[in-house]
Amino acid sequence: MAPTDEWIRDGGRVCLDLANTLRDRWSVPHETLVDPSDLTRWLYGAGLLATEGLPSPSDATLHQARLLREAIDRAVLTTAEGRLPTQDDINLINETVAAAPRPLLQLTITDDHLTTSSTDTPVNDATAALGLIARDAIDLLVSPEVTRVRVCASDRCGLRFVDRSQGGRRRWCSMSRCGNRTKAQRHHLRLRTP
Repeated sequence: MAPTDEWIRDGGRVCLDLANTLRDRWSVPHETLVDPSDLTRWLYGAGLLATEGLPSPSDATLHQARLLREAIDRAVLTTAEGRLPTQDDINLINETVAAAPRPLLQLTITDDHLTTSSTDTPVNDATAALGLIARDAIDLLVSPEVTRVRVCASDRCGLRFVDRSQGGRRRWCSMSRCGNRTKAQRHHLRLRTP
């Protein structure tokens, strides 16, 4: 991927943004994580790596990231449809989350009561960053929000996203990109047909 390219981060969850690094799933898939340095740049851009310019991970780590990406994609879409993911996908996500650092547990006051909250802090290792993505996927898979995961309705896209619209009927990953493009295409088609 050229250094000037930007990854699309419209998924609403970091695990879906990772799934979206494989573009054009509807037609000819286009890999955006071509080499280990792409993975490092993507992880840093996602806020998972603490510093920019860390040494690139190994080819094996890049391969692991791609396997995790596909396991998350299958597991989330399957669960969104009300079915259970495969045991292989569950195992891969669980193995990957083991590399994540423990979340930072903090006390907060909410409605005059003590509660806890946990946060993930950026890490200095790609494997640990993949563990944070797996943790996000687990959180999504067991939350009611998984039923709001959608696939962009544009025939040229296929990006995955969480529909947080009030009515839950969002069709496109981004109105500015796919929604407007699709509406313009339909308008031009109507003008051409007598």
